[in-house]
Amino acid sequence: MKEITKDTYLNWYEEMLFWRKFEDKLAQVYIQQKVRGFLHLYNGQEAILAGSLHAMELGKDRMITAYRNHVQPIGMGVDPKRVMAELYGKKTGTSMGLGGSMHIFSKEKNFFGGHGIVGGQIPLGAGMAFGDKYFKRDNVTLCFFGDGAARQGTLHEAFNMAMNWKLPVVFCVENNGYAMGTSVKRTASHEDIWKLGLGYEMPCGPVDAMNPEKVAEAMDEAISRARSGGGPTFLDLKTYRYRGHSMSDAQKYRTKDEVKEYQKIDPITQVLDKIKENDWASEDEIKKIDKRVKDRVKECEQFADESDFPDKNIMYDVVYEQEDYPFLPHKL
Repeated sequence: MKEITKDTYLNWYEEMLFWRKFEDKLAQVYIQQKVRGFLHLYNGQEAILAGSLHAMELGKDRMITAYRNHVQPIGMGVDPKRVMAELYGKKTGTSMGLGGSMHIFSKEKNFFGGHGIVGGQIPLGAGMAFGDKYFKRDNVTLCFFGDGAARQGTLHEAFNMAMNWKLPVVFCVENNGYAMGTSVKRTASHEDIWKLGLGYEMPCGPVDAMNPEKVAEAMDEAISRARSGGGPTFLDLKTYRYRGHSMSDAQKYRTKDEVKEYQKIDPITQVLDKIKENDWASEDEIKKIDKRVKDRVKECEQFADESDFPDKNIMYDVVYEQEDYPFLPHKL
Protein backbone atom coordinates (compact mmCIF):
# COMPACT_ATOMS: atom_id res chain seq x y z
CA MET A 1 0.00 0.00 0.00
CA LYS A 2 1.12 3.55 -0.68
CA GLU A 3 2.57 5.11 2.45
CA ILE A 4 0.14 7.18 4.52
CA THR A 5 1.91 10.48 5.16
CA LYS A 6 1.32 14.05 6.28
CA ASP A 7 0.31 14.90 2.70
CA THR A 8 -2.16 12.01 2.70
CA TYR A 9 -3.89 13.38 5.79
CA LEU A 10 -3.94 16.96 4.49
CA ASN A 11 -5.45 15.72 1.22
CA TRP A 12 -7.96 13.57 3.10
CA TYR A 13 -9.04 16.54 5.20
CA GLU A 14 -9.55 18.82 2.20
CA GLU A 15 -11.31 16.25 0.02
CA MET A 16 -13.51 14.79 2.77
CA LEU A 17 -14.52 18.28 3.87
CA PHE A 18 -15.29 19.17 0.26
CA TRP A 19 -17.50 16.08 -0.13
CA ARG A 20 -19.33 16.98 3.09
CA LYS A 21 -19.89 20.61 2.07
CA PHE A 22 -20.86 19.55 -1.46
CA GLU A 23 -23.62 17.38 -0.01
CA ASP A 24 -24.66 20.12 2.42
CA LYS A 25 -25.05 22.50 -0.52
CA LEU A 26 -27.20 19.94 -2.34
CA ALA A 27 -29.47 19.70 0.71
CA GLN A 28 -29.80 23.49 0.66
CA VAL A 29 -30.65 23.79 -3.04
CA TYR A 30 -33.00 20.80 -2.79
CA ILE A 31 -35.15 22.81 -0.40
CA GLN A 32 -35.08 25.60 -3.02
CA GLN A 33 -36.32 22.99 -5.58
CA LYS A 34 -33.26 23.41 -7.77
CA VAL A 35 -32.61 19.69 -7.29
CA ARG A 36 -35.68 17.48 -7.48
CA GLY A 37 -36.69 13.86 -7.07
CA PHE A 38 -34.79 11.70 -4.60
CA LEU A 39 -31.63 12.91 -2.87
CA HIS A 40 -29.47 10.57 -0.77
CA LEU A 41 -26.53 12.25 0.99
CA TYR A 42 -23.19 10.77 2.08
CA ASN A 43 -22.54 12.79 5.26
CA GLY A 44 -20.66 10.67 7.79
CA GLN A 45 -19.44 8.00 5.39
CA GLU A 46 -16.57 9.94 3.80
CA ALA A 47 -13.80 7.79 5.34
CA ILE A 48 -14.89 4.89 3.15
CA LEU A 49 -14.25 6.76 -0.07
CA ALA A 50 -11.04 8.37 1.18
CA GLY A 51 -9.54 5.06 2.28
CA SER A 52 -10.68 3.24 -0.85
CA LEU A 53 -9.16 5.80 -3.21
CA HIS A 54 -5.83 5.52 -1.38
CA ALA A 55 -5.71 1.78 -2.01
CA MET A 56 -7.03 1.79 -5.60
CA GLU A 57 -5.08 2.25 -8.82
CA LEU A 58 -7.04 5.12 -10.33
CA GLY A 59 -7.31 4.90 -14.10
CA LYS A 60 -7.34 1.11 -13.88
CA ASP A 61 -9.65 -0.06 -11.07
CA ARG A 62 -13.41 0.36 -11.25
CA MET A 63 -16.11 1.40 -8.82
CA ILE A 64 -19.85 0.71 -8.82
CA THR A 65 -22.35 1.64 -6.11
CA ALA A 66 -25.98 2.38 -5.30
CA TYR A 67 -27.86 5.68 -5.33
CA ARG A 68 -25.85 7.47 -2.58
CA ASN A 69 -23.37 8.29 -5.31
CA HIS A 70 -22.57 12.00 -5.68
CA VAL A 71 -19.07 12.25 -4.22
CA GLN A 72 -17.58 8.92 -5.36
CA PRO A 73 -17.21 10.04 -9.00
CA ILE A 74 -15.63 13.28 -7.77
CA GLY A 75 -13.05 11.20 -5.92
CA MET A 76 -12.49 9.15 -9.08
CA GLY A 77 -11.66 12.31 -11.02
CA VAL A 78 -14.98 13.56 -12.43
CA ASP A 79 -15.34 17.35 -12.45
CA PRO A 80 -17.55 18.19 -9.44
CA LYS A 81 -19.15 21.04 -11.40
CA ARG A 82 -20.51 18.47 -13.86
CA VAL A 83 -21.79 16.30 -11.00
CA MET A 84 -23.72 19.19 -9.48
CA ALA A 85 -25.05 20.17 -12.91
CA GLU A 86 -26.32 16.61 -13.34
CA LEU A 87 -28.24 16.88 -10.08
CA TYR A 88 -29.75 20.14 -11.34
CA GLY A 89 -30.84 18.32 -14.52
CA LYS A 90 -28.65 20.54 -16.71
CA LYS A 91 -27.13 19.61 -20.06
CA THR A 92 -23.60 20.21 -18.76
CA GLY A 93 -24.07 17.31 -16.33
CA THR A 94 -22.36 13.93 -16.49
CA SER A 95 -25.34 12.45 -18.38
CA MET A 96 -26.64 15.69 -19.92
CA GLY A 97 -29.09 16.02 -17.04
CA LEU A 98 -30.91 12.77 -17.81
CA GLY A 99 -29.50 10.70 -14.95
CA GLY A 100 -30.04 12.97 -11.98
CA SER A 101 -29.17 12.24 -8.36
CA MET A 102 -29.24 8.45 -8.42
CA HIS A 103 -27.47 7.83 -11.73
CA ILE A 104 -24.11 9.60 -11.84
CA PHE A 105 -21.89 7.77 -14.34
CA SER A 106 -18.48 8.19 -15.96
CA LYS A 107 -17.04 5.51 -18.21
CA GLU A 108 -13.93 7.65 -18.71
CA LYS A 109 -13.14 7.65 -14.98
CA ASN A 110 -14.23 4.03 -14.38
CA PHE A 111 -17.22 4.99 -12.25
CA PHE A 112 -20.18 2.84 -13.28
CA GLY A 113 -23.06 4.27 -11.26
CA GLY A 114 -25.29 5.15 -9.52
CA HIS A 115 -28.05 2.39 -9.43
CA GLY A 116 -31.59 2.87 -8.15
CA ILE A 117 -32.55 -0.81 -7.91
CA VAL A 118 -31.65 -1.99 -4.41
CA GLY A 119 -28.84 -4.51 -4.78
CA GLY A 120 -28.97 -4.29 -8.59
CA GLN A 121 -25.32 -3.26 -8.79
CA ILE A 122 -24.03 -6.35 -6.96
CA PRO A 123 -24.24 -8.81 -9.89
CA LEU A 124 -23.14 -6.00 -12.23
CA GLY A 125 -19.98 -5.53 -10.17
CA ALA A 126 -19.31 -9.26 -10.35
CA GLY A 127 -19.96 -9.14 -14.09
CA MET A 128 -17.44 -6.35 -14.65
CA ALA A 129 -14.88 -8.37 -12.70
CA PHE A 130 -15.71 -11.42 -14.83
CA GLY A 131 -15.02 -9.35 -17.97
CA ASP A 132 -11.65 -8.27 -16.60
CA LYS A 133 -10.69 -11.85 -15.78
CA TYR A 134 -11.93 -13.17 -19.14
CA PHE A 135 -9.91 -10.61 -21.10
CA LYS A 136 -6.92 -10.97 -18.73
CA ARG A 137 -6.99 -7.32 -17.65
CA ASP A 138 -5.16 -6.33 -14.48
CA ASN A 139 -8.15 -4.47 -12.99
CA VAL A 140 -10.10 -4.79 -9.75
CA THR A 141 -13.75 -3.79 -9.22
CA LEU A 142 -14.96 -2.30 -5.95
CA CYS A 143 -18.66 -3.06 -5.57
CA PHE A 144 -20.45 -1.04 -2.88
CA PHE A 145 -23.94 -1.54 -1.48
CA GLY A 146 -25.89 -0.79 1.69
CA ASP A 147 -26.84 -3.03 4.60
CA GLY A 148 -30.40 -3.24 3.25
CA ALA A 149 -29.15 -4.49 -0.13
CA ALA A 150 -27.12 -7.15 1.69
CA ARG A 151 -30.44 -8.94 2.30
CA GLN A 152 -31.18 -9.30 -1.41
CA GLY A 153 -30.99 -12.69 -3.09
CA THR A 154 -28.76 -11.45 -5.89
CA LEU A 155 -25.96 -11.00 -3.36
CA HIS A 156 -25.82 -14.75 -2.78
CA GLU A 157 -25.79 -15.57 -6.49
CA ALA A 158 -23.02 -13.03 -7.09
CA PHE A 159 -20.99 -14.27 -4.09
CA ASN A 160 -21.25 -17.87 -5.26
CA MET A 161 -20.14 -17.09 -8.81
CA ALA A 162 -17.37 -14.74 -7.68
CA MET A 163 -15.84 -17.37 -5.41
CA ASN A 164 -16.34 -20.16 -7.92
CA TRP A 165 -14.50 -18.23 -10.62
CA LYS A 166 -12.12 -16.31 -8.30
CA LEU A 167 -13.24 -12.97 -9.72
CA PRO A 168 -11.17 -9.81 -9.02
CA VAL A 169 -13.88 -7.99 -7.05
CA VAL A 170 -14.14 -6.49 -3.57
CA PHE A 171 -17.69 -6.55 -2.20
CA CYS A 172 -18.18 -3.69 0.27
CA VAL A 173 -21.26 -3.21 2.42
CA GLU A 174 -21.48 0.39 3.65
CA ASN A 175 -23.14 -0.64 6.88
CA ASN A 176 -24.58 2.58 8.31
CA GLY A 177 -26.91 0.70 10.64
CA TYR A 178 -30.18 1.33 8.83
CA ALA A 179 -31.88 -0.01 5.71
CA MET A 180 -33.84 3.19 5.08
CA GLY A 181 -35.48 3.26 8.54
CA THR A 182 -35.07 -0.39 9.48
CA SER A 183 -32.27 -1.18 11.90
CA VAL A 184 -29.76 -3.92 11.04
CA LYS A 185 -30.86 -5.54 14.31
CA ARG A 186 -34.28 -6.19 12.78
CA THR A 187 -33.19 -7.53 9.38
CA ALA A 188 -31.49 -10.75 10.48
CA SER A 189 -30.90 -13.00 13.48
CA HIS A 190 -27.49 -11.34 14.09
CA GLU A 191 -25.81 -8.03 13.25
CA ASP A 192 -22.55 -9.34 11.74
CA ILE A 193 -23.23 -8.83 8.04
CA TRP A 194 -19.66 -9.84 7.15
CA LYS A 195 -20.48 -13.41 8.19
CA LEU A 196 -22.49 -13.78 4.97
CA GLY A 197 -19.14 -14.39 3.29
CA LEU A 198 -18.41 -17.43 5.44
CA GLY A 199 -20.95 -19.59 3.63
CA TYR A 200 -18.93 -19.18 0.44
CA GLU A 201 -15.52 -19.46 2.16
CA MET A 202 -14.91 -15.89 1.02
CA PRO A 203 -12.34 -13.85 2.98
CA CYS A 204 -14.44 -11.43 5.02
CA GLY A 205 -14.50 -9.27 8.12
CA PRO A 206 -15.58 -6.03 9.80
CA VAL A 207 -13.80 -2.69 9.31
CA ASP A 208 -13.88 0.52 11.35
CA ALA A 209 -15.10 2.65 8.47
CA MET A 210 -15.14 5.92 10.41
CA ASN A 211 -11.35 5.94 10.05
CA PRO A 212 -9.88 6.32 6.52
CA GLU A 213 -6.58 4.70 7.51
CA LYS A 214 -8.36 1.54 8.71
CA VAL A 215 -10.38 1.47 5.48
CA ALA A 216 -7.23 1.91 3.36
CA GLU A 217 -5.49 -0.99 5.11
CA ALA A 218 -8.45 -3.36 4.65
CA MET A 219 -8.98 -2.27 1.05
CA ASP A 220 -5.31 -2.68 0.19
CA GLU A 221 -5.32 -6.27 1.44
CA ALA A 222 -8.53 -7.08 -0.45
CA ILE A 223 -7.45 -5.35 -3.69
CA SER A 224 -4.04 -7.04 -3.59
CA ARG A 225 -5.74 -10.42 -3.15
CA ALA A 226 -8.05 -9.77 -6.10
CA ARG A 227 -5.30 -8.48 -8.38
CA SER A 228 -3.04 -11.44 -7.66
CA GLY A 229 -5.74 -13.96 -8.63
CA GLY A 230 -6.87 -14.79 -5.09
CA GLY A 231 -10.49 -13.93 -5.75
CA PRO A 232 -13.05 -11.76 -3.97
CA THR A 233 -13.28 -10.32 -0.45
CA PHE A 234 -16.32 -9.15 1.50
CA LEU A 235 -15.78 -6.13 3.78
CA ASP A 236 -18.35 -5.02 6.36
CA LEU A 237 -17.61 -1.28 6.50
CA LYS A 238 -19.15 -0.10 9.75
CA THR A 239 -20.11 3.54 9.32
CA TYR A 240 -22.92 5.98 10.09
CA ARG A 241 -24.93 8.52 8.12
CA TYR A 242 -25.68 11.80 9.85
CA ARG A 243 -28.55 12.76 7.57
CA GLY A 244 -31.67 10.77 6.76
CA HIS A 245 -31.92 8.00 4.21
CA SER A 246 -33.11 10.67 1.79
CA MET A 247 -34.34 14.23 2.10
CA SER A 248 -37.88 12.99 2.78
CA ASP A 249 -36.78 10.93 5.79
CA ALA A 250 -38.26 12.15 9.11
CA GLN A 251 -35.76 9.92 11.00
CA LYS A 252 -38.26 8.80 13.64
CA TYR A 253 -36.45 5.47 13.97
CA ARG A 254 -33.47 6.97 15.85
CA THR A 255 -32.86 9.57 18.53
CA LYS A 256 -30.89 12.81 18.34
CA ASP A 257 -28.71 11.50 21.16
CA GLU A 258 -27.71 8.52 19.00
CA VAL A 259 -26.62 10.83 16.19
CA LYS A 260 -24.66 12.98 18.66
CA GLU A 261 -22.78 9.92 19.92
CA TYR A 262 -21.64 9.07 16.39
CA GLN A 263 -20.70 12.69 15.74
CA LYS A 264 -18.06 12.25 18.45
CA ILE A 265 -16.22 9.95 16.03
CA ASP A 266 -16.89 12.02 12.90
CA PRO A 267 -14.35 10.84 10.27
CA ILE A 268 -13.45 14.40 9.26
CA THR A 269 -12.87 15.39 12.89
CA GLN A 270 -10.66 12.31 13.36
CA VAL A 271 -8.51 13.34 10.38
CA LEU A 272 -8.27 16.95 11.57
CA ASP A 273 -7.36 15.84 15.11
CA LYS A 274 -4.48 13.74 13.75
CA ILE A 275 -3.24 16.71 11.70
CA LYS A 276 -3.28 18.93 14.79
CA GLU A 277 -1.68 16.30 17.05
CA ASN A 278 1.27 16.01 14.67
CA ASP A 279 1.52 19.74 13.90
CA TRP A 280 1.11 19.00 10.20
CA ALA A 281 -0.72 22.29 9.59
CA SER A 282 -1.12 25.59 11.42
CA GLU A 283 -4.49 27.14 12.19
CA ASP A 284 -3.96 29.59 9.33
CA GLU A 285 -3.22 26.75 6.91
CA ILE A 286 -6.35 24.91 8.01
CA LYS A 287 -8.39 28.08 7.50
CA LYS A 288 -6.96 28.36 3.97
CA ILE A 289 -8.09 24.79 3.25
CA ASP A 290 -11.55 25.59 4.62
CA LYS A 291 -11.77 28.64 2.35
CA ARG A 292 -10.65 26.67 -0.71
CA VAL A 293 -13.37 24.13 0.00
CA LYS A 294 -15.99 26.85 0.38
CA ASP A 295 -14.89 28.48 -2.88
CA ARG A 296 -14.96 25.16 -4.75
CA VAL A 297 -18.52 24.44 -3.63
CA LYS A 298 -19.61 27.95 -4.61
CA GLU A 299 -18.03 27.47 -8.03
CA CYS A 300 -19.98 24.22 -8.52
CA GLU A 301 -23.24 25.89 -7.52
CA GLN A 302 -22.65 28.82 -9.85
CA PHE A 303 -21.81 26.50 -12.77
CA ALA A 304 -24.99 24.47 -12.23
CA ASP A 305 -27.14 27.58 -11.81
CA GLU A 306 -25.84 29.17 -15.01
CA SER A 307 -25.97 26.02 -17.18
CA ASP A 308 -28.89 25.48 -19.56
CA PHE A 309 -31.41 22.68 -19.41
CA PRO A 310 -31.01 20.04 -22.17
CA ASP A 311 -32.90 20.34 -25.44
CA LYS A 312 -35.99 18.14 -25.56
CA ASN A 313 -34.67 16.06 -28.44
CA ILE A 314 -31.86 14.77 -26.16
CA MET A 315 -34.24 12.36 -24.42
CA TYR A 316 -34.99 10.74 -27.78
CA ASP A 317 -31.47 10.88 -29.21
CA VAL A 318 -30.03 8.75 -26.41
CA VAL A 319 -32.73 6.07 -26.74
CA TYR A 320 -32.84 5.22 -30.44
CA GLU A 321 -29.62 3.99 -32.01
CA GLN A 322 -30.89 4.57 -35.57
CA GLU A 323 -29.82 8.14 -36.38
CA ASP A 324 -32.64 8.75 -38.86
CA TYR A 325 -35.38 7.04 -36.79
CA PRO A 326 -38.44 8.82 -38.21
CA PHE A 327 -41.20 8.30 -35.63
CA LEU A 328 -40.30 11.07 -33.20
CA PRO A 329 -42.44 14.17 -32.63
CA HIS A 330 -39.63 16.65 -33.25
CA LYS A 331 -38.72 14.95 -36.55
CA LEU A 332 -42.24 14.72 -37.99
